Amino acid sequence: MAPRKSVLLRLDPSTHDALVRWANDELRSTNAQVEFVLRRALADAGRLPKDAKGPPSRGRPRHDAE
Repeated sequence: MAPRKSVLLRLDPSTHDALVRWANDELRSTNAQVEFVLRRALADAGRLPKDAKGPPSRGRPRHDAE
């Protein structure tokens, strides 16, 4: 899998606080919430690429019993 891209994002403090509260309400990290919101906005605008991978799995990796 290709490495994920890093982006520097500058937000005003009140927007950041609202984003953190929303992420906490949905049990996501702030970074995961930003990605969720961007993906949803792209999908709503019909601009999410067909080959875009889904969001990364949430939580701890599964430990499959053998």
